Amino acid sequence: MRVEIVVDLVCSWSYMGFTRLTRVAEGLRAEGKPVEVTVLPYQLAPDAPVEADGMPLLEVLEMLFGAQGVKDARRMAEMARGEGLTLDYDSALSANTFQAHRFIHLADVQGRGEQMAERLFRAHFTDGLNLGDLATLADLAAETGVTPPADPEEGAAETRALLAKVRSHGIRSVPLTMVKDGPTLPGFQSEAALHAALTASP
Repeated sequence: MRVEIVVDLVCSWSYMGFTRLTRVAEGLRAEGKPVEVTVLPYQLAPDAPVEADGMPLLEVLEMLFGAQGVKDARRMAEMARGEGLTLDYDSALSANTFQAHRFIHLADVQGRGEQMAERLFRAHFTDGLNLGDLATLADLAAETGVTPPADPEEGAAETRALLAKVRSHGIRSVPLTMVKDGPTLPGFQSEAALHAALTASP
C-alpha cells in the first residue's frame, strides 16, 4: 500500500493528520501489511523571510490575526492533547519551512522520510527548535539516522519541483492524503477513515 500525505511542518492540522496516518500505517505493518508513506511538501507561507526565523510564533500569529490567532492556537493545543501530542506555542518559533522540507526529501531518498517528518513536527511544536536553521536541521537528521547533506543546495531543486507539482494539482490546504489507486482524503481525517481508505486500495 502506498500513500502520500501533503503537509506543512508549521501546520498543527498537518501534524495531527500525519500522526493519525502513521498510527494507522504502523497498525497495518504490525499485521504484516506493508505501507509506504511519502510526505510531500506544502508551504502555507512560502514568502516568509528567512531573517524572521526564530521569532516567537505567538507574536507572529497575533500580528497576523490579532488576539483571535492566539486563542485559536491555545484551542489547537488542547485538541492535540487528545491525540497524545504536545503543542507548546509558548516556545514555538516562526520559520520558513523550505529547508525543513528539503531535509524530508533527502531523508526519503534514504528511506527515512516518514521518521524525519515526525521529528521535524516535534522539533517545531514541542521542542521550540528553529526549522529554518541548517545546523539544527542537520542535528535532527543525524538523530533520525539520516546522513545530513554536505552541500546546502543538495535536494533544493527537487524540493522546489515537488512544491510546484503540489501547487499544479490545485492543492491549497493541508493535510491532504492520497492513496495510490484509492481515494484522496482532504483535511483532518479520522483514523477509521484512513484505515478504510488504505485497506480498500488494491
